[in-house]
Amino acid sequence: MTPFSYALVRVVPRIERGECVNVGVLLFCKSRDFLSLGTALDEARLVAFAPALDLESVRAALAGWAGTCAGAGPAAGKSLGERFGWLTAPRSTIVQPGPTHLGLTADPRAELDRLVRLLVG
Repeated sequence: MTPFSYALVRVVPRIERGECVNVGVLLFCKSRDFLSLGTALDEARLVAFAPALDLESVRAALAGWAGTCAGAGPAAGKSLGERFGWLTAPRSTIVQPGPTHLGLTADPRAELDRLVRLLVG
């Protein structure tokens, strides 16, 4: 078993209200050189929750997060830990990270899939 860190990724349509819908999980496992974003975007739920929400902007933001995990753009040359820290830093945007949590796993990919099913989907 190896330690990992994860954070929920949530859509907060109206920052001032603080209401959110979970749309993904970001998981980092240093010892396995693993950083990935798993998503389950329930567009019907998001539209019901926030009818004026720009879904294309949400999709683009999530694609940006996935790109950062892969080391694209400004994340090029950064370590996985630096990328995870950057993605989990508090922000006032529509797509936000939740608090960071810790766990143990033998398989980070399987753990990410499990957390997405449990906490998002």
